[in-house]
Amino acid sequence: MSTTNLRLLDFGDPKIKTLHVTWFAFFLTFVVWFSHAPMLAYIKEVFDLTSAEVKALMILNVALTIPSRIVIGTLVDKYGPRAIYSMLLVVGGTICLGFASAQTYEQLAILRFLSGFIGAGFVIGIRMVGEWFPAKQVGVAEGIYGGWGNFGSAAGAMTLPTIALLFGGEHGWRYALGMTGVIAICYGLLYYKLARNTPKGSTYFKPKKSGGLEVTSKGDFLFYILMNIPMYAALAVLTWKLSPTNLGLLDAFGTNAIYAVLVGLFVVQLRAIYHVNEENLKEGVPEIQRYKFKQVAVLDVAYFVTFGSELAVVSMLPLFFLETFDGLDPVKAGLLASGFAFMNLVARPTGGHLSDKIGRRKALSVLIAGLAVGYLVLSQIDSSWWIPAAVIATMCCSFFVQAGEGAVFAVVPLIKRRMTGQIAGMAGAYGNVGAVCYLTVLSFVDYATFFMVISASAAVVFLFVQFMDEPSGQMAEVLPDGTVQLIDVE
Repeated sequence: MSTTNLRLLDFGDPKIKTLHVTWFAFFLTFVVWFSHAPMLAYIKEVFDLTSAEVKALMILNVALTIPSRIVIGTLVDKYGPRAIYSMLLVVGGTICLGFASAQTYEQLAILRFLSGFIGAGFVIGIRMVGEWFPAKQVGVAEGIYGGWGNFGSAAGAMTLPTIALLFGGEHGWRYALGMTGVIAICYGLLYYKLARNTPKGSTYFKPKKSGGLEVTSKGDFLFYILMNIPMYAALAVLTWKLSPTNLGLLDAFGTNAIYAVLVGLFVVQLRAIYHVNEENLKEGVPEIQRYKFKQVAVLDVAYFVTFGSELAVVSMLPLFFLETFDGLDPVKAGLLASGFAFMNLVARPTGGHLSDKIGRRKALSVLIAGLAVGYLVLSQIDSSWWIPAAVIATMCCSFFVQAGEGAVFAVVPLIKRRMTGQIAGMAGAYGNVGAVCYLTVLSFVDYATFFMVISASAAVVFLFVQFMDEPSGQMAEVLPDGTVQLIDVE
């Protein structure tokens, strides 16, 4: 028996089996999503790409993930995680095969953009794990799911270059990526056979309408609309980065057309949100079925600063070490920086476990505070530091970052069961919004200032977390026959 009261090797326990088959599905989505990263040197050489074109591929890889996490969250709540995870793996694997066989830069760019779709896989498992584990274990279970699955990007970086070398020649990278796609497709089909949406005898609660979160007051309705604006702003920033004033991969007409589409999509979403909540706004919601949207908003900004900073720092950390310390080559700098991602294996489960044991708000507060101090320390690193000390400081900071992520998603399944996918999708999207914001800041400032900006934003988020209510008692869900079922959240 582990300290978390989860027998992780007890495959005869249906919930443990579900946890393992689901975290591995997430693991594969991250392998596929970031499979291009360790192959960029080969791809750049084969296609004779400029630095601007390589940067564009990196931007395109995360662009679609912001809206797709919202869409996938809605689909999960409506159709169930089993079918949606299987579909995502098959479609994502197919896109990966297309990227591996691309013959022009235009094909690479389009398929890299579409690959962002598989980055939404994370939110699916949050609903699946939340269905199978009781409230007292859901934090550590979600942490294991997120931490072990998130390791897929590091695993891909360690193995894919070797596979490419084994095949040899200028097409070795194609075989490595193609193999990744085939594995994802096969596992997608296997997942549908192995997984079930809920334990036997349990009800899978679905939203009354699709298209947006249900809110339970007029104030929350306006709050929800306000919280959607940063996601569209982040997509506008990504468009600006590809515009003539930046990387120049889009012309003026294309840039303005995308801006217009974003405005149009925002208006469409506003109508969908009103449609979902029209009845609630006019007739009200019984007290027992209400929840506070501020709970969702706090988790959104917490994931903004945790996962958002992780994505941003993982992108720049090898270069930071390379430029800060003399005598390092790119390989050594990459190895030193890899410690940040490696912490996922233990940090996320620890954050979830801490949330289960000491309380949701207290755990998140402690971890966000640790994150703020961690980044403040990183801002002080310069060439005079002993390199092992710099690496230790980086790994300590990353522990609080990733444990904070685990603490965020320990709360998500405890707000409103039938909307867990949508809540996870919105929080996940905010993580990508954070990455866009922090990387944009980095393009204007030095490394020390970049770390200080993250630290300062974490201090602000720490204050926001104090407004989160501790989940307690029971949540009410309505059965298809109209009766109300109470679900323990503590």
